[in-house]
Amino acid sequence: MSTLENRPYDTLSVGDSATFEKTLTEKELVLFAAVSGDVNPLHLDAEFAKTTMFGEQIAHGMWSGSLISAALATTLPGPGTIYMGQELSFRRPVKLGDTLTVKLTVKEKQDAKKIVILDCLVTNQKDEKVVLGTATVIAPTEKAVLQAPTLPKITIG
Repeated sequence: MSTLENRPYDTLSVGDSATFEKTLTEKELVLFAAVSGDVNPLHLDAEFAKTTMFGEQIAHGMWSGSLISAALATTLPGPGTIYMGQELSFRRPVKLGDTLTVKLTVKEKQDAKKIVILDCLVTNQKDEKVVLGTATVIAPTEKAVLQAPTLPKITIG
């Protein structure tokens, strides 16, 4: 079982960074559609997707955005982080089998409310920029080391 460890506000410095990585599978694509309600055939229908400018199925843009959320919650600042806002620019489609790496870098700290602004860069396995943006969070003030929860196995029927 893995652990999650946060980086409290007072331990963060401008320039600190962390990464998070995940590969898009067809199962994840379908589950994201089911959870979000976004059933655009561009994401779910291979035949329809062939007729689009992409020529194949692509991920929901917010799947990449959700990886930024996961990176904030699990790596930097980590558990206890409160997500306040996000600006995203989608630069390239994400295809089945793509492995995305989220890199978060502390850009600014605002001491009064323990707010941290982070640059967010998401790249694919070819090191191509997929998403650029910034995230605004309230960082935790106390150190926490926790066991990562075990998620249930989900099947698609």
